[in-house]
Amino acid sequence: MNCYDFDREIDRCHTGCMKTDGLLPMFGRDDIRAMWIADMDFPTHPSITEALLKRASHPVYGYAAVPDEYWDSIISWLDRRHGWKVTRDMLTFTPGVVRGIGYIINFFTRQGDKIVIQPPVYHPFRRLIEGNGRVVVENPLVCDADDNYSMDLEGLERIFAQERPAMMILCNPHNPIGLQWSRDTLATVARLAHEYGVKVVSDEIHGDLMLHGRSHYPYIESCEEARKTGIALGAPSKTFNIPGLSSSWIVIADEELRREFYHWMEVNEFGEPMMMAVVGTMAAYNNAEDWLDEALKYIEGNIDAVDKYCRENMPVIKAVIPEASFLVWLDCRGLGLDHDGLMDLFVNRARLALNDGAMFGAEGNGFMRFNVAAPRGAIISALDQLSEAVSTLDR
Repeated sequence: MNCYDFDREIDRCHTGCMKTDGLLPMFGRDDIRAMWIADMDFPTHPSITEALLKRASHPVYGYAAVPDEYWDSIISWLDRRHGWKVTRDMLTFTPGVVRGIGYIINFFTRQGDKIVIQPPVYHPFRRLIEGNGRVVVENPLVCDADDNYSMDLEGLERIFAQERPAMMILCNPHNPIGLQWSRDTLATVARLAHEYGVKVVSDEIHGDLMLHGRSHYPYIESCEEARKTGIALGAPSKTFNIPGLSSSWIVIADEELRREFYHWMEVNEFGEPMMMAVVGTMAAYNNAEDWLDEALKYIEGNIDAVDKYCRENMPVIKAVIPEASFLVWLDCRGLGLDHDGLMDLFVNRARLALNDGAMFGAEGNGFMRFNVAAPRGAIISALDQLSEAVSTLDR
């Protein structure tokens, strides 16, 4: 029996929502269907809303005290959901995973240091590296003719040996493809990182969104070398659709690695959660697991619907089926369009706002990232719009 209504379409316009209110500056028009930014169009669990409203009803918004129950909720969740044994001293707060990676880059590296990324990959990684005066080194993923992706471990070792990077930013699971790295792959990365003195920053924000009963493998848990080299970040934001609360966490298992960094976070007051972040995080991790399980089943159905629709109605576009998260990587190279032509097709002909694959790196040219965490009716309508637009290409 389904307890939550994921079919209800909710108008998010004029609510300060980037996904809808950011359409005009990003795409040049706002009369298009928003299927881009990676948040859900589902209402979050009622207990989260109730907890936030209860706190908001008190008329004094003073400095927040962070109860032990906040940290306990994170520790319990990671153990319950992933079998990941984390202790309080391994944890600190960050107001967002991207900001956390920025703190880590600034503390652990110097200007001019090299940092490895693996495109096509989440685009803020490059911005963080270059914007902070560091140098991007690319180890592109390997993609075969059937759109099966893998990590180039030989290429990674060559980069570690020749380029001597200070850091690697790992996306686990990998955004935009939705690939969960195997424990063996993660352990190989960790051993190479340990051998060559590379710190590995693992963005695990999509780790709670494993599909079809798959397991998430935290980088730090893959082997002993990972515990010595790894810095992991995650959040309840993608999991429970609460990114606006700016609540994320950092886990560092190695005491020597974390000691000075956590002190730096503390003295600069970067690691202090905001009031609503505390309230929302506790409600989410303690009360909303059944909502997540049901949402994942619904998302699986949406992904199946996209795959079936493309195969039956638009075989020229192929859906790369994710192992995690609600993002479908669409291979549109069969259309034979250049970048501008592909954007015109989606934005102006189909009236759809998707993330342009090229923003994730040159390897993303010819692809689009489709956010399917939306009511199924909206997904089918979007596909109908795209199919009609594709049919006009020869006219």
